[in-house]
Amino acid sequence: MSDAKNNNGLDILVEDARWQDAEITRIAGRAAAATIQYLKLKTPEISLLACDDDRIALLNAEFRGKAVPTNVLSWPSVDRAADVDGAMPDLTFDEAEELGDIAIAYDICHDEAAALKRSFDDHATHLIVHGILHLLGFDHIRDQDAALMEGLETRILAKLGICDPYIV
Repeated sequence: MSDAKNNNGLDILVEDARWQDAEITRIAGRAAAATIQYLKLKTPEISLLACDDDRIALLNAEFRGKAVPTNVLSWPSVDRAADVDGAMPDLTFDEAEELGDIAIAYDICHDEAAALKRSFDDHATHLIVHGILHLLGFDHIRDQDAALMEGLETRILAKLGICDPYIV
């Protein structure tokens, strides 16, 4: 297990050594920087847990009542979600404010990337951008919210040279 902090406001706890081999600090830093720059935000504090499927399944069971692994989970420190479907969340916060926590599972990320015929780096980057957007109040439960969030993900990833993750 290792802990790292980078200059994009990320505090990364690596529980699964495969994430270190995959250079999670680089991947997460790139994803966070792209998201922050695209939305023209101050640099927030974000905690990232890079774990395995067993750990994320426990977290998913504890917090969502679903005892199965998932690719990424997020816990915003403040509910910034818009009341109106498709409206922008409140993106105002103090510099270095803690936005919340994200957990990402190695095995599921690896398997999804292979199934989608995408690179591991690109898929992990997408999942971290997705998690950060959740911390900022974006969601995909309602149709117009999903369109807004997915559109942002696509544009942020395009800035990084990553193809639209929603085109299968």
